[in-house]
Amino acid sequence: MRCRAVLNPILTAASSPLPPAATMAAAAISLHHSLTPIVQLSRHRRAPPACTHSERGVSFDPSSAFYRSDSAAGRDLAVLAATLHRRHGRPDPSAPFLCLDAMCGCGVRALRYLSQAGADFVWANDASEALRPVILANLSRFERGSPPPEKGRRKWVVSHNDATRLLAERYLRREHFDVIDVDSFGGDAAYVRAALLALKIGGLLYLTSTDWRSARGYGSRSSLSSYGAYVRPMPYPNEIGLRMVIGGAAREAALLGFHITPIFSYFAYHGPIYRVMIQLCNGKDDGISNYGFICHCKSCGQSQTFRFDELGQISCGCPDRIDIDPVTVVGPLWTGALHDASFLTEMLTLANEWGWAYTVENGVTLEKLLSMMIEESDPRLPPGYIRLDEISRRAKVNSPPLGTLINSLRKEGFSACRSHIGANAIKTNCPIASCINIARGIRNLR
Repeated sequence: MRCRAVLNPILTAASSPLPPAATMAAAAISLHHSLTPIVQLSRHRRAPPACTHSERGVSFDPSSAFYRSDSAAGRDLAVLAATLHRRHGRPDPSAPFLCLDAMCGCGVRALRYLSQAGADFVWANDASEALRPVILANLSRFERGSPPPEKGRRKWVVSHNDATRLLAERYLRREHFDVIDVDSFGGDAAYVRAALLALKIGGLLYLTSTDWRSARGYGSRSSLSSYGAYVRPMPYPNEIGLRMVIGGAAREAALLGFHITPIFSYFAYHGPIYRVMIQLCNGKDDGISNYGFICHCKSCGQSQTFRFDELGQISCGCPDRIDIDPVTVVGPLWTGALHDASFLTEMLTLANEWGWAYTVENGVTLEKLLSMMIEESDPRLPPGYIRLDEISRRAKVNSPPLGTLINSLRKEGFSACRSHIGANAIKTNCPIASCINIARGIRNLR
């Protein structure tokens, strides 16, 4: 049973509680019949304007709405994950597959969930009512090419509400979704708890942050208030940003009596944008093993993770200290795996099936991206990555070729791979001192 007592004042203020009789009546009504008639499709609507953009064969017109073609890869990943979840990730595969796009912009994500992920219903919401004609025109393209829907059932609706209020109202009406996509701007995570409450158990929640200042340790107060993590500058800030977002979601889920599992974590340089797809799981996890602190020693370059019960023991212990305060600690945040390797493997198979894997879209090849993510899923890999220039600076040699260094580390029995998050960087469980020795050995052989 979902927890109702943990709604914060913002959520409870969004909608007054329903009387017991009304609550029971609302629970007996299906989602499609209980939606407020926000959109009424007209038989005599004028034809939508000519399409100006296309993503994976889906045509649309962004018009005056904010739209970035660079973000297409993130939408590709969302569609692949949603499709797999619809096919075999739900307790009842015959139930209608429901998606909610809380900040839809021009509506391209909602349109792709309908036409590519096979959604039976999509709720498209954007706070700006000025975008209503744009969203309606784009979503109506899907309806015009489809058979008439069943009487009383709609394929989509459009609304213009604050995202947190919309999600809270859906929860209070007992309307839960299989996939919720919140493509927010900035780092305000106030909507996360409401999104988790409006999500079906086992459902997928796609979260976004563009707050690069907090991820890089320049907005510690912001990261603390939004995600419950105190972040300071680290050598791998882009990964810290992803772990900050996942950790915030894990904390909110625990407050509600649930736990989460990351499906994938995606960093895009063009924002920069931090996107994580998480799955809501029933019951509390132990709450400790994957939620803790990361420390980095400026003197030796080594990173470590610490649990809450080890807070008084955080130190590096390296013999050569070149800094008065060499250890930087950030957290608490997610310290577990960033991806689910088996799910990503299925996503790659589906991308191949659809012909998406090897085509370059806005500079991103899904086969290359997903393959790197699969390698990053190795449970032996600790948080963080090491840049080649950091290794070469400490080893006092020219940077070795990235592939050569990875192969050498693997020959020594370590886990090592490229990082999709940091350019010219590797993820490895090899201590930094051994990495330096191996890099020197490579240079001596050349």
